[in-house]
Amino acid sequence: MADAPETAGYLIAPNPKAPRLTRAVMGTDQFGQPTEISVVEERPLTIYLNSREIVTAMTIGDHPVYLALGFLLNQGMLQPSDKVTGVDYDEELEVVVVRTEAQTNHEEKLKKKTRTSGCAVGTVFGDMMEGLDGVTLSKTAVRTSDLYTLAHKINRTPSLYLEAGAIHGTVLCQGAQPLVYMEDVGRHNAVDKIAGWMFQEGVSAEDKVLYTTGRLTSEMVIKCALMGIPVLASRSGFTAWGVEIAQQVGLTLIGRMRGQRFVCLSGEERLVRDADPHSIPQEPRKQGRKGGETA
Repeated sequence: MADAPETAGYLIAPNPKAPRLTRAVMGTDQFGQPTEISVVEERPLTIYLNSREIVTAMTIGDHPVYLALGFLLNQGMLQPSDKVTGVDYDEELEVVVVRTEAQTNHEEKLKKKTRTSGCAVGTVFGDMMEGLDGVTLSKTAVRTSDLYTLAHKINRTPSLYLEAGAIHGTVLCQGAQPLVYMEDVGRHNAVDKIAGWMFQEGVSAEDKVLYTTGRLTSEMVIKCALMGIPVLASRSGFTAWGVEIAQQVGLTLIGRMRGQRFVCLSGEERLVRDADPHSIPQEPRKQGRKGGETA
């Protein structure tokens, strides 16, 4: 079956109609009238590295293998050179076990932790910062015409965000084509899923762009840099530390992408300004979603 126009070219696209991801909930609206809306599900997923329990993450429950691999990679507990001999997912127990050929030296670093669905979660943040020392990002250029095309496509792709809100999306892109669109209750989970997919599929990062619907925080910048992706973009804003780290590692950081507008606070040298902003339609300040929320 041919792809719908909104998802053409995606290798993985959101599936907002998947039955396990949302549920219908009855409530009352501002007039006291009964109303039914879709709300996002949350489920715990416990990740093991060999015999060691590492973390319990709150997630929507899709792509658990990618999430486990990406989390371990982005926390520096699994190295790209490590040979993974198996990844087992038990849906009933909600557990993923990642097995490596050789024991890693990170399994004892963590005591049991619970990763909540909050946005400002920084599990093993110090280890992630240490991993930036050897990061060298490619000088691959990015065309502003491609950025505008990506924003237009991504913001019109059917997603859980448009269906139910209360969720973040992260999209791996190449040129003007979005490739893999992951969503979760935490932006850290969404980017970890992409890292896990890239690792399992052997996909290179040098010519990629990472687009996120959420804020450009220090954690998002660190994870993007550790994945080797040289460009991080968002329709949302920045944190000061996120900007500082992007400048430190030479990552191109673009935010507040709405319509013809955007702001680049790091890595301007990668931008090829081949599109006239005046030719790009303005975007309404707010767009409605099901459930009565606005962007």
